[in-house]
Amino acid sequence: MKLGRNIVGVFFEGLCRGCALLVCVAVLAILGFIFVKGAGSISWDFLSTAPSDGMTHGGIFPAIFGTVAITLLMIVMALPLGVAAAVYLNEYAGRGRGARFIRAAINNLAGVPSIVFGLFGVGFFVLFVGRNLDRVLQTGLLFGQPAMLWAAATLAVLVLPVIIVTTEEALKAVPLSHREAAYGLGATRWQMIRRVVLPQALPGILTGAILSISRGAGETAPILFTGAAYFLPRLPVTKLFGAIPMINPLDQFMELAYHIFIMATQSTNVELTRPIQYGTALVLLALTFTLNLGAILMRIRFRRKLRRA
Repeated sequence: MKLGRNIVGVFFEGLCRGCALLVCVAVLAILGFIFVKGAGSISWDFLSTAPSDGMTHGGIFPAIFGTVAITLLMIVMALPLGVAAAVYLNEYAGRGRGARFIRAAINNLAGVPSIVFGLFGVGFFVLFVGRNLDRVLQTGLLFGQPAMLWAAATLAVLVLPVIIVTTEEALKAVPLSHREAAYGLGATRWQMIRRVVLPQALPGILTGAILSISRGAGETAPILFTGAAYFLPRLPVTKLFGAIPMINPLDQFMELAYHIFIMATQSTNVELTRPIQYGTALVLLALTFTLNLGAILMRIRFRRKLRRA
């Protein structure tokens, strides 16, 4: 009997390892294929110039700039809200019906297709929030049109469940004895959370940010109707006080994933733009890895500081 269980255990362990190896091989094959096809299109002009002639010539710098800008804006919107929601669920809500209902809603939100988020972004952010702001402020059609602000807000709603779940797990990993020690020293609940729990949970919070960057930077459907433009050979930048350049969140923008989608599906000459498609895909992968690497380095730094403390 024991021998049979060992055989079954070894079989399923080998099966799981084989499946994991198969997934790794498939990912490496896809990355290698994109690298081989796209490396020939990569040049300094391709990375640093604006497109021209309907994207058959020129570069993709506005798309790179737009991707970085909307990803950072998405994190700025989603991270504080997600952390606050996780802190409430773990430290204040307890295990009552309200907390169970909120967790069920978060789990359901994580399973919603991304195109639904895009339609929600148009209906809520652009048509409802934006148009009402224009009506109240008497600004014409300023807020009630597709823009980077609404696209980033839609992506923030998309990645919110990931941040909440990972942050809550990080908060649960903080030992209960640390909370009790803080209370024993006379700290209030908020002081305990701010000075004891959150610093120890910071690496886990950054893990949620990393996963959010990975998902948000490559999404196309949520920004399809909320702000992305195919051919916009300029940067979404305005000058503050006439001199200081800054990102204009109320302007449309180019984005790498959306750019690939349009060239692959609606280009007048798909074969002519195919090298540009592979080159853009390679740049998108490299950019996503770079943003993830920056977040990972921050997480490692905070972990080292926590261990020293």
